[in-house]
Amino acid sequence: MPKPFDRRSRNRLATRESISDAATRLFTERGFDHVTVDEIAEAADVGRMTVFNHFPRKEDMFFDRDEEIREALRETLQQRDPRVSPIESLRLLAHRLIADQSPYVEFSVASQGFIETIERSETLKARARAIRDEIAQFVAVALSEGAGREPADPDAYLAANLLLATWTVAHIQAHRTFRKSRNTKKANAAFLAMVDKGTIGLKAAMAGTPYA
Repeated sequence: MPKPFDRRSRNRLATRESISDAATRLFTERGFDHVTVDEIAEAADVGRMTVFNHFPRKEDMFFDRDEEIREALRETLQQRDPRVSPIESLRLLAHRLIADQSPYVEFSVASQGFIETIERSETLKARARAIRDEIAQFVAVALSEGAGREPADPDAYLAANLLLATWTVAHIQAHRTFRKSRNTKKANAAFLAMVDKGTIGLKAAMAGTPYA
């Protein structure tokens, strides 16, 4: 995410990151459901209301990169080469994220703590599902707008939901691969193989639409 230029915005961003870092550390150490907002505020050296000013919900402190992911998807679709289809541009995005060692697709010892924290909390699992649905909605609108179609275009919604299903399965499979092998390269390969395979099916399903 681009850093703001003015001091006030930089300070606000620094406070937000401090709160998120403190919260994630506590959630990973003790479990999401066993950490209070007051404990997070104390660990971040801020007041309780400051925490809520930055994060309306406790789980938002854990999933604090949600907007960055949406921005990456938005930029990919808006700035794609017109000769490359939207679906293909998103496949290439997956490959770029892996090549750039993006934290969105990190398969490592550190990322296992993040995943295990989600798996131990029904609240976090529910929020993860909600974020997935929100991103699918976001991608559907971006696809339809880019094609000059109505925001509720059913083809765009089908494409977006198939895309998110593909990436979700790829993400899960890559983490399973890392847990078994403790090898990041193998996990990366598993992620990309699943994305590539899913994209083939997605292109077939969307044949004849502006998205394929």
